[in-house]
Amino acid sequence: MDSEKTSRQVLKGIPSSHDGMTSAPRKKFKKPGDQTVDIAEIAEGVKSGSRLFLGKAITLLESLNPHHKKQGQELLNQLLPLTGSSIRIGITGVPGAGKSTFIETFGEMLTALGHRVAVLAIDPSSSLTGGSILGDKTRMEQLARNPNAFIRPSPTAGTLGGVHKKTRETMLLCEAAGYDIILVETVGVGQSETLVRGMVDMFLLLVLTGAGDELQGMKKGILELADAIIVHKADSENARLAKKTVAEYKSMLHFLQPATDGWKTQALAASSLEKTGITEIWDLVQQFEQNVQESGNWKKRRQTQTKDWFRSMITDQLHSRFFEDPAKRSQVKELEQQVLEGELTVSQAISFLFE
Repeated sequence: MDSEKTSRQVLKGIPSSHDGMTSAPRKKFKKPGDQTVDIAEIAEGVKSGSRLFLGKAITLLESLNPHHKKQGQELLNQLLPLTGSSIRIGITGVPGAGKSTFIETFGEMLTALGHRVAVLAIDPSSSLTGGSILGDKTRMEQLARNPNAFIRPSPTAGTLGGVHKKTRETMLLCEAAGYDIILVETVGVGQSETLVRGMVDMFLLLVLTGAGDELQGMKKGILELADAIIVHKADSENARLAKKTVAEYKSMLHFLQPATDGWKTQALAASSLEKTGITEIWDLVQQFEQNVQESGNWKKRRQTQTKDWFRSMITDQLHSRFFEDPAKRSQVKELEQQVLEGELTVSQAISFLFE
């Protein structure tokens, strides 16, 4: 059969590259360590209040690259004289308490009063993949667009308490950038929230109405960390129940140790939806600052926090250097296998490791 008289023909092609496109040179990707960082430029950008340069500075501090780690500390050292002038507030609560909604409403009110607000939102990392959703900017869409606010979602990265190990240093960078109020939103309620308490001036606990049975289940240790308990979502038909819940917390607080010397833990209701009780919370924060400053506990607390931070960093550094030693890593694997096979107890293996 003549192929030219059928539909089954193979047309002659034209001399060209694939799809008629000219070949492009292969891109050369640079490793993160190859990128040069201008410390002086970033420092000046942070001082000017640039959110772009503040983000770059925080990324530099959070980097696991050894060279970037060193540069991050150099940057922080340059900015250290500009730190320490903010009010640091920790915010925690059970899932569903409306922490992000509260922070957005609270932050919008504070910026309207002329303040600059930085929000450090901690996102839980997956124990399987290590990934995080980092959706706080989505939940705080309006505040994220506010020029006087800065939102930085950070993964917990396996850190106890849901607080990224660089959160303390990030707070210092935000202060250097001119943010006078820093809000640290934690993952949720748990005993490890003491880590947040150890890096902020005031600690707010958001709870929901119906404190009868929930009050029994609430850990005493968490309540004793709080300087104020906010019964949130006190709106519409829930407002009356919120007042009852506030009264229940107030009666119980008489039997608990105050979180801060010279300050009696307060309980009040608020609604981010109806924007009620938000101004009262800010008045409470200002009253707290004045009382604690006058008693001398403000400076004392920050000094204690810095000392604790210093000691925790020693532990982190010892852990890091220990596992950076190839010989130790190899020995750990060998001893692990002997423990699994029942040849050694865990205590014996640890003794051999440190001998």
